[in-house]
Amino acid sequence: MSTLESIQARIEALQAKAEALVAKQSESVLKKIHALMSQHNLTISDVENYSGARKKAGRSKPARKQSVVAYQDPKTGATWSGRGRAPAWIAKAKDRSKFAVSAGAAQAKPKAKTRAAVKSKAKGKGKGQPRGPQPALYRDPQSGATWSGRGRAPAWLAAVEDRTPFLIA
Repeated sequence: MSTLESIQARIEALQAKAEALVAKQSESVLKKIHALMSQHNLTISDVENYSGARKKAGRSKPARKQSVVAYQDPKTGATWSGRGRAPAWIAKAKDRSKFAVSAGAAQAKPKAKTRAAVKSKAKGKGKGQPRGPQPALYRDPQSGATWSGRGRAPAWLAAVEDRTPFLIA
């Protein structure tokens, strides 16, 4: 049976071996690094500048703009920048100009776009296919069935090579 002292002695011997291996491996790695640096004419400051720039570029976030106070509640003094959800004290006001911090602030600032305005503007640009039901472009003279030209072609039109006779004028 092993004693505590013998186990501790083995542990110390193994730790000494581990430290020797680490030193040997790090020495070979350092030699490789030194050889590469001398081969490419690099200095330690070059390496520090490069790694420092990489760390900064990866971690930095773009600076957020400070919001400017556009509206103020005359009763409580609470402020609102005009962006995001409107606070309760101004949400139901029909004319927000009386809450404007300065008389020219409400008029000089362009109106903020609502989500609905952005969506309707995107529809008008013609990007992609229009949403919703489309008018029929093709009609089957026998059955009267129609097809808008979107999606899979129906069986009565899929096998036809020339679709022009089925076009609706």
